Amino acid sequence: MREASGQRGRARWVLAGVGLLAGFIAGLFGVGGGIFIAPGLMLLGGYSQREAHGTSLATSAVFAASGVVAYALNSAVDPVAGLLIFAGSGLGVLVGTDLLNRVRLRTLQVAFVVLLGLTAGRMLAGTAVTEGDLTLTVAAAFGLVGCGVLVGLVAGLMGVGGGVIVVPALVLLFGVADVTAKGTSLLVVLPTAIVGTLRNLRHENVDLRGALFVGAGGALSAFGGGMLAGVIAPEVSAGLFAGLLIVIALRMIRDIVRPVGLVADPPDDPPGTGDDPSSDADDDGRLG
Repeated sequence: MREASGQRGRARWVLAGVGLLAGFIAGLFGVGGGIFIAPGLMLLGGYSQREAHGTSLATSAVFAASGVVAYALNSAVDPVAGLLIFAGSGLGVLVGTDLLNRVRLRTLQVAFVVLLGLTAGRMLAGTAVTEGDLTLTVAAAFGLVGCGVLVGLVAGLMGVGGGVIVVPALVLLFGVADVTAKGTSLLVVLPTAIVGTLRNLRHENVDLRGALFVGAGGALSAFGGGMLAGVIAPEVSAGLFAGLLIVIALRMIRDIVRPVGLVADPPDDPPGTGDDPSSDADDDGRLG
């Protein structure tokens, strides 16, 4: 719709600010940043639910590429674990991106709010403190691949990089040090996001121009977040991040219960009689 497109143009500078903050979060916590970007694109940029998730996933690739460099400079990346997880996530993300076009928007919204809540809960609960390295066994290898499948499904369906699963899984299930888990997570997010974005492009669920715009705002901050990951007190950063996620979740719950700003034809304007005859086909619950 033209109204939504105009709002999106006016919100470009706002989305750059979203990218700046999301990039820092991505680097600091070893996530793709999509858990913040997707709601920002919908609430501030006028994106539809599906396009917001697809564009968010594309932006996650930019953040991951920047953040993983910072972790690699500190030797905090496990390439073997990352490769095994991606072996599963590469498949899972293909399935997830296909499901994105089949799942009802309300179901997708509810699932995303649940993901926000679970992530906030994990942040508030904290993670085990460990300084260990991954002991690679046959069972561990299959476990990492299985974890990757779940990561890919979540990434493709919800537009997040999957770090909210990778980091706690590596720390709690495989005994990997927290900083290494974050660096390895970003290593997984990068190719997973690229594969998912290529599939989303086929379904026209990505605004690459918007993704680059948001990504440009957060590329440097993602690197800075990665450098600070081993310095900032984890309890403080986790609490702040959890609070932010709760605020976003509450805002989205409000829109689910009482949808406001949805672009729709007025009662006296039958579908297809607006300025743009093709607008009804493009209206996918876009927030105005």
